[in-house]
Order: sequence, then C-alpha cells, then structure tokens
Amino acid sequence: MISASLCWGGLSHDPHELEYVWQRDLLPHVLAEPGKIIAHGAGRSYGDVALNPGGRLLMTERLDQFISFDAISGILECESGVLLGTIQRLMIVRGWMLPVSPGTQWVTVGGAIANDVHGKNHDDAGSFGHHVLSLRLVRTDGQLLNLVDPDAPLFRATLGGLGLTGMIQSARLKLMRVPGAWMEQEIQPFHHVDDYFQLAHQHDPQWPYTVAWLDCTRYPPRGLFMRGKHSPLADQIPKEKHRRMPWSPPFSLVNRLSLHLFNPLYYHTNRLKASPRLVHYQPFLYPLDHIQNWNRMYGRKGFYQYQCLVPPHSEREAVKALLQTIVRSGRGSFLAVLKTFGQRTSPGMLSFARPGTTLALDFPNESMQTERLFQRLDRIIQEAGGCIYMAKDARMPVALFRTGYPDWERFLDYRDPGLSSALSRRLLGC
Repeated sequence: MISASLCWGGLSHDPHELEYVWQRDLLPHVLAEPGKIIAHGAGRSYGDVALNPGGRLLMTERLDQFISFDAISGILECESGVLLGTIQRLMIVRGWMLPVSPGTQWVTVGGAIANDVHGKNHDDAGSFGHHVLSLRLVRTDGQLLNLVDPDAPLFRATLGGLGLTGMIQSARLKLMRVPGAWMEQEIQPFHHVDDYFQLAHQHDPQWPYTVAWLDCTRYPPRGLFMRGKHSPLADQIPKEKHRRMPWSPPFSLVNRLSLHLFNPLYYHTNRLKASPRLVHYQPFLYPLDHIQNWNRMYGRKGFYQYQCLVPPHSEREAVKALLQTIVRSGRGSFLAVLKTFGQRTSPGMLSFARPGTTLALDFPNESMQTERLFQRLDRIIQEAGGCIYMAKDARMPVALFRTGYPDWERFLDYRDPGLSSALSRRLLGC
C-alpha cells in the first residue's frame, strides 16, 4: 500500500495499492485479479472519481502509444494513457488538433472520455464524447468489447461513465483541421452578471472559443470576457516559461487578503489587453499549465473545486444568487470561471455539459466553514434544476446527484461490478 495525495485537490492521503500496466494486451489479466479496482490516469481529477482508498488503482499513464493516424481524415487511434497535450503538440504541426480540450493538457484520453470533458468551444464542438468514433473496452469478466455505435447504450454509458463500465484500452478520435498553432484573442471587460450574459448570448461562430473570468470578491462582480479563434497568421515559437510551486506551505496562500490583492491586479492588467492580439494556443487553452504544481499553493489541507451548471431558464438568477452568497460568506475564489454552453446535449448518460451556464470556483479547505458555504450553494443549484461536475467533486450530496443526473439508475445496468471508486461508493452506493 502506498499513502500519497493522488487527487489534484490534495484532500485525500488514503493508502492505495498501485498497479502499473505497460501493454494494453495485459489489461484482461490485471483486471482478472481479485479485488475491486479503478483506473487512474494523469491524476488531475480534483476529487475522488479516480480514487479507491484501501483498494487497487490501475495506473494507466504508461499506456501512451499512438496506434494509427490518417493524415487525410484526421482520425487518430491511440491508447488510453496518451496525454491530450501530447496529441496537441504532435498533431498541430500536421494541421490537426483536438476539437475539444479542457482547461489543462495534462489529462489522458481515457480520463477525457470517462469524464466527457468540455472546453471553451462547447457552442460549436460539444463535449469530448462527440468526437469519439469507437472504443475498445476491457471488462473485469474478461470481455474485450469493440464499441463502434455511438448510440448504443454501453457506448453512451462509457462516455462520462467515470471509468465504471470497463477499462478503456484504446480509442479512435476525430481531430479538427486547424491553420496552425496560433489564435487571435480578444478581451472585453464587464461590470455585471447581466453584462456577461449579453456578451455570451451574442455568440459569433467566427469566434468559437468563449469564457469569462470573474472577480467574485465583490458584487456585482466585474470580469473579463475572453473569446478566441484559430489564426492562419504565424509568429515566432514562444519560449516556454514554466514556473513551479516547489512545496506545500503549512497554510493556504489563497486567502481573503491575497484575493483582495490579486483579483484587482489581474482585472486591471488584463483589461488593458482588450484589443485583439495573437497568442499561442497553449496559454489560451491552458492558462494555468505554465505553473507546475500550482495546486500546492492551497497548503497541506488542500482545496475544493466547486463547478456547477444551471439550465437556461434559471441561469441568470441562479448565477447572481451564487455570487451573492459567496460575497456574503467572505470567501472568494482565486479561480472563478463562467462559461455558457451551447445547445448540443452531451452523448453520455452521466455527462455534465448540457445547455446552460457553468460556474467553476476554487476554495481552500477550511473544514466546516467551507462545507457550510457549499450547502448554501447546493440549495441554489438544486432549486434551479442544476448539477455539479463529478470530475471535480469530492463531497456532493446524494440527493443533488440524483436530481442532477436523472439517468443514474439506467446507468447502473451497464456498469462493471468489478470496478469501484470512492466517488461511486459515495454517490451510487457501490
């Protein structure tokens, strides 16, 4: 057993039995061993979706081989442990890239499928699962299944299925043609939630990527609405500037004082960059990746990410209520991201992305004080008919899970009984 923090939020240090697999053909043998197991990829899940305290974790990052690539169609087949960042770097010089990518490139293909991740361009591209053409799935009873019909129930259960329908051995993905590695970015400051929604609902297909940063230490919040598009223009290759958080301090560096200093500085610095400018795709799509181990700045107690979604009919009032509640609590967020999803319904039974608006927030772990805030936010989400993103969750109540994911009972028909995680036991009871 190895005791370590295997979740990005640093909330759990429970012991796990780690098992590594180097060849995809060995997966059936590993899964046949006694004891329930769950896959663990790059370790960027904030909560317990890829944890199995006291049990077995299958470490899949060494299943990192490309199997085939068609340079004409843009169809890539690869193993489940391949990092999204590897695909981006190797394919963009060939004129292709992933059509959907989350806010970090340090995610495996298997993890992206299991959580049906979304990006800044949901209006146009939908979620990651929309671009998965086929899957090879290994079950703990020895079955090796080739899933090729996106409408088949097991396929839909696997997309966003939290790794509970089987181990993803490999996948075929449809990439997107791009003119190069550069993007044009435009930033527009705003000073109220209503201003954000006016900007978000004026979606221009010429600018497929949109997202907003909020200063949630004040209400009404000020923010920065950012949009981007791929550019045929080229610039010099940027020098990679990686900073590193070398250690975890005994207390969180993200606190009321630092937030009231950082947020105004961030707002005023970036509002001066409002004019369109050329940026490399990496800082645009993955703004935090240049700070290695940035999660350590929350200290040894770790932190929670609270990402929720509210449907269109209640989004304005719910977002206002959420932000007002946070301001009254005196606990702002270093990372406060607001994004409005398009009308494409995600393909997975338990997929998160759906029409509506999502708000993502980071909070230091302050025990019961943090939980009391979350309980107030939960009530707003439940009354609005919304849900919480399980890829980042570590404490969602069962009642909110069941109302937010109404297909959860149907999903149980397709889960693999030999797979189990801390999250599945917490929310599904097994």
